[in-house]
Amino acid sequence: MPQPEPLLLNGFMMTVPGHVSPGLWRHPNDRSDRYNRLDYWLGIARLLERAGFDAMFIADTLGQLDVYEGRADASLRTAAQAPLNDPLLAISAMAAVTEHLGFGVTVSTTYEYPYLLARKFTTLDHLTSGRVAWNIVTTLLESAARNLGLDRQVDHDERYDQAQEFVEVAYKLWEGSWEDGAALRDRGTGVFTDPAKVHPIDHAGTYYRVPGPHLCEPSPQRTPVLFQAGTSPRGQAFAARNAEVVFLMGADAAAIRRDVRAIKELARSFGRSEGAIKFVTSVSVVTAASDDEARAKHDEYRRYLDPDAAFALFSAFTGVDWSAYDRDTELEYIETNASRSLLTSLAGIDGGRRWKVGDIPEFMGLGSGGQTVVGGPRRAADRLEQLAEEAEVDGFNLAYVISPGTFEDFIAHVLPELRRRGRVRTSPPVGTLRERIFPGVGPLLPADHPASEFRLAAVAP
Repeated sequence: MPQPEPLLLNGFMMTVPGHVSPGLWRHPNDRSDRYNRLDYWLGIARLLERAGFDAMFIADTLGQLDVYEGRADASLRTAAQAPLNDPLLAISAMAAVTEHLGFGVTVSTTYEYPYLLARKFTTLDHLTSGRVAWNIVTTLLESAARNLGLDRQVDHDERYDQAQEFVEVAYKLWEGSWEDGAALRDRGTGVFTDPAKVHPIDHAGTYYRVPGPHLCEPSPQRTPVLFQAGTSPRGQAFAARNAEVVFLMGADAAAIRRDVRAIKELARSFGRSEGAIKFVTSVSVVTAASDDEARAKHDEYRRYLDPDAAFALFSAFTGVDWSAYDRDTELEYIETNASRSLLTSLAGIDGGRRWKVGDIPEFMGLGSGGQTVVGGPRRAADRLEQLAEEAEVDGFNLAYVISPGTFEDFIAHVLPELRRRGRVRTSPPVGTLRERIFPGVGPLLPADHPASEFRLAAVAP
């Protein structure tokens, strides 16, 4: 019987106090209130690096969570993803204290410019020696639209139209502007860059006009590893065309598996090869030396859950002010411009249970709707392997309940068991983040990726 592939392991972070376990910043062992201290980020990067994690996956958004009760008070009061810093700025510092850990950073296509984003990620790819990934999102908050110059949020499907053109401009800059060897660094002739090997991209589209060329010389990966999160029909199509790693949230394995299979089928229709996309889902692991200790720890954590924080998060994610609904109202799918996949799952369309508005804090709980695993080393490892098999995912975004304690517990108790079973890597990787995720592929995007059509003939595949 063939040995299963090692699981991808990402530490799931956000530059906030708390994150996806509403209210747990209040736990006496939580240190996420130090989110605005560089030593906090350096410590977590070193911790994940020593444990052999593949990457730190950093979520982000661009507005206050002000849907619940029509204002941001609950979010601010309970630290429900507020306050929030920029995730890009600590990456080079964390890269300086690590050698192998990758960094997947969320940046929105709706409120950024491709010319500027291409320079930021090329710069980070240089400074990390090819360890950076871009988590592509379109941003779901009306508050972001208002603060960034729009009267209202761009419609859900149009955001993906814009995103597709955005990434194609970025592909042209990364793959089709500078030839290999354009930067000569020839001290004898005094020529640093050969102008004949640097080309404009002359993009003129619906949303962007970018003559180019790219400001930066090519980085180790040229195009960063492409992460994506979103499972609406438009999100699936976008992922199938562009993503290398897709992040799926889901309350049950069957719903996640359906999304995985749908995206794989779409990817084949775009001419991408089997295995071109890896899939990860969010999981919070509460563990200790024994099952009983883990259950006791889980019970203790649940005492710190904050219902107002849960409602603030869920209202923002779904675009619905749930304070206006009676707690006994059954949840149903409501068409919004926010995250459609989360409400679809919870409303029962993708599952068996009929949830009520009053159940939202229970659903959000530890991990905000992702999977929660509770148990000692063997039970937790069993459940992770079972979940990977049932959901057909390649790994996990490990979402902390308390930081850094959740990571420390996982590393102390579960990781050795997974290593014993051959489910995590036992030796440091060689090369870039893309080479770590896709062994044997090389540092550049493969030829079956749509970005390759913009690649110069003078760029090695």
